[in-house]
Amino acid sequence: MAALGRSENGRIRVGIYSSIASGFLAELLRSFGGQHNHVQIELIDGNPEEHVAAIRGLKLDVAFLTGTRTWQDCDSALMWSEGVFVVLPERHELAIRTAVDWRELSGEAFMVSETAPGQEIYDYLVRKLAELSWHPDIHVQSVSRDNLLSLVAIGRGLTVVSEAMTVTTHPGVVFRPIKGERLPFSAIWSPNNDNPAFRRLLSMARTKAGSERSAAISEHLCGFEPHASPSQTRDLSQ
Repeated sequence: MAALGRSENGRIRVGIYSSIASGFLAELLRSFGGQHNHVQIELIDGNPEEHVAAIRGLKLDVAFLTGTRTWQDCDSALMWSEGVFVVLPERHELAIRTAVDWRELSGEAFMVSETAPGQEIYDYLVRKLAELSWHPDIHVQSVSRDNLLSLVAIGRGLTVVSEAMTVTTHPGVVFRPIKGERLPFSAIWSPNNDNPAFRRLLSMARTKAGSERSAAISEHLCGFEPHASPSQTRDLSQ
């Protein structure tokens, strides 16, 4: 029992809705694992509604979801933000650009996967295209995220991903940032969850988020152009 109280043993069930290939979440899990290597961390893919229902039922300890939405009967905290990238075939005319804007993507067909986070990407694309008075041309494909990139490579359409996905390599595609777009990510959990291992992970996440915000502010004051911090992020999920 003492070991459990010190977070040395136990299990944490984490709901994810994004890639953990790099970035804040990958670094957080790596650091936590280094300090508490006897704690089992179980990652569960799913959509926000599924994750939140599991959190309310104490079947999931925490979920890291896009946006800053308030969920009934849950606590939340804004943690980090990522750039939004368009995925292009490597022979696409925009592939030579270092960054693109939405108007350069006018007339393009987009694809999303029917698996998470496909629905959220679909909703995001509809909002962005509607803002520019475009008729959305978005196709839902019954494939995994990896196979969706293969469809992009052969010219079936484009898709968008968060920054963490861009460290992966996939033949035939390139990732280009969309100018001015940032996607916030929040931690969601139940206030009734007393799992000591989870509470330690949450504490580490909050400390890390605060340190990164402070670093971004310091860079700004020193005259550098910082990456957008969570406090500077426009919520693209609303």
